[in-house]
Amino acid sequence: MTILDIDTFAQEWAAWHEHHETVRADPHGFLAITGLHWLTAEPQRVPGAPGEWWTGPDGVVVRLAEDESLLVDGQPVHGEHSFGVLPERGGVSPVAGDAVIEVARRGGSDVVRPRHPDSPVLAAYPGTPAYEPDPRWQLTGTYVPFDEPRPTTVGAVVEGLQHVYDAPGRIEFELDGQALSLTAFNGATEGSLFVLFTDQTSGVTTYAANRSLKVDAPAADGTVVLDFNRATNLPCAYTEFATCPLPPEGNHLPVAVEAGEKKPVG
Repeated sequence: MTILDIDTFAQEWAAWHEHHETVRADPHGFLAITGLHWLTAEPQRVPGAPGEWWTGPDGVVVRLAEDESLLVDGQPVHGEHSFGVLPERGGVSPVAGDAVIEVARRGGSDVVRPRHPDSPVLAAYPGTPAYEPDPRWQLTGTYVPFDEPRPTTVGAVVEGLQHVYDAPGRIEFELDGQALSLTAFNGATEGSLFVLFTDQTSGVTTYAANRSLKVDAPAADGTVVLDFNRATNLPCAYTEFATCPLPPEGNHLPVAVEAGEKKPVG
């Protein structure tokens, strides 16, 4: 790269990082979570949320007292309300005052996670340090699709919890002459991918459990760009109320990826 190209590369990374930090510090983002509550068939009060909550074959139900209410899809709800059966990794976000009450399904169980903008974790968030952007860590790889998507079970930061993802393929690439590969999962947008990985910096300068990297949809010839400068921490690096997945077997890189986000401060 020319000096001009390197300057542009650094500026684009800085803009990306600033946006990512803004999203992370959203008043109702993961830093705003004040508790993680696993629902059972027994109605329970959830600190930071109105009503009694339980779950069963027909899904999550809340029973609100006379002086309590929720906004669901912008409409006020009183008394007893059923949210139905939630899809795995799906959820809804009713509103209670200035709080959002996340209702979600994770690892086959239903959970409630209140999100309050005055959360102490959010109020004290100092930002996340990161390695300086370096073009060396922007790599070209090849996406190799599997014949059929492979259901892949991974662990979680919550002991005993497991997540199952369909892995559509793997990404092969080289770093300093060493052939490497990572199992990929489907991303949030059509055709995109993401990888969960650890490397030799994990637990040293970067978060021990995992980091995540988004990958744009492969080109027609299978080419993809792996920009490890944009490797990010998952919510579990910041809060004990997350249920983040761990990387699949084989996604530990035997190199020190000195790029992307580092351990959170504190």
